[in-house]
Amino acid sequence: MMMITETSALWFLPFVAPICFYVAWSDMRSMRIPNIAVMTLFAVFVVVGLLALPMAEYPWRFLQLAVVLLAGIALNAAGLVGAGDAKFAAAAAPFIHPGDARLLIALFAATLLAAWLTHRLARHSPISRALPDWKSWYLKSDFPMGLALGGTLAAYLALGAVYGA
Repeated sequence: MMMITETSALWFLPFVAPICFYVAWSDMRSMRIPNIAVMTLFAVFVVVGLLALPMAEYPWRFLQLAVVLLAGIALNAAGLVGAGDAKFAAAAAPFIHPGDARLLIALFAATLLAAWLTHRLARHSPISRALPDWKSWYLKSDFPMGLALGGTLAAYLALGAVYGA
């Protein structure tokens, strides 16, 4: 059983899933996660979090955002992740129940592998010919991490809606 409550996941999911889809699509198309998507995700947490979380828990989730943002800044400075990836991960952090951290790591690993494989297969399929202007098809060493990050957050909330506490 997950630590996130079904209620919290159900409150967040309908607002967060479209943002995750947009982030994945935008990153595959242009290798960018737009700031508007990150700010919208943050705004959803600020507003919906007031309804979805107990008041004693709500302010602590902002600490998660700060910790992930600092780690993302360091990883970006080291050239390991893109700035958009770091900002999106930080904005996504408050949605995650702290007790689900290990589960989230495993879910991210599986989602990253599936996203990478799917993207590489799609690159060599009719899909890439139907969308020839997508930048991610042509970059050999870069990967649109928004596909995995958005997929992980959406999957986490969907799983929470079914298997949450």
